[in-house]
Amino acid sequence: MIPTPEQAWDLLCEYNQGEFHRKHSRIVGDVLRWFAQELGYGSEADFWEAVGILHDLDFEQWPDQHCIKEQELLQQRGVDERIIHAVASHGYQLTVDIAPEHEMEKVLYAVDELTGLIGAVAIMRPSKSVSDLEVKSVKKKYKDKKFAAGCSRDVIERGAAMLGWELNDLIERTIEAMRTSSAVT
Repeated sequence: MIPTPEQAWDLLCEYNQGEFHRKHSRIVGDVLRWFAQELGYGSEADFWEAVGILHDLDFEQWPDQHCIKEQELLQQRGVDERIIHAVASHGYQLTVDIAPEHEMEKVLYAVDELTGLIGAVAIMRPSKSVSDLEVKSVKKKYKDKKFAAGCSRDVIERGAAMLGWELNDLIERTIEAMRTSSAVT
């Protein structure tokens, strides 16, 4: 079964009650949808978005089994193995040994942490928005390891390398993608 973005959202909400996790999943889903269209996978945009929505399915209830428990939960629901692999692969070298293979999985791996960092930079600005956010502002905060310390710079950099992109390009594209998300305030 390949869930629609709406079905993915309903499933996410079954296991995630907190607004923070729900908002993050919505943002990552929107960002993946944008990248699907940007990278020539427009016909798979719903699939990419569903993966983005589901990627942290298990995090709120089972943080110590992140990217492990969600595989079981999705298998029990009969969810397509491509989605299971994709959501699990964003924990590569952190909680699982499932490497991102498809371009979508590499994008998810790269932007998951980055969307959090960009969001943290945006709320520090007078506008509290990504609408006027520039790469240089993100890079300045990126260099400060104490700022948004939970957002792994190593993962972001490995993700950019997997995609063959410069870090600035990844940041710029992710800001642009986040501007399209209704979940970003």
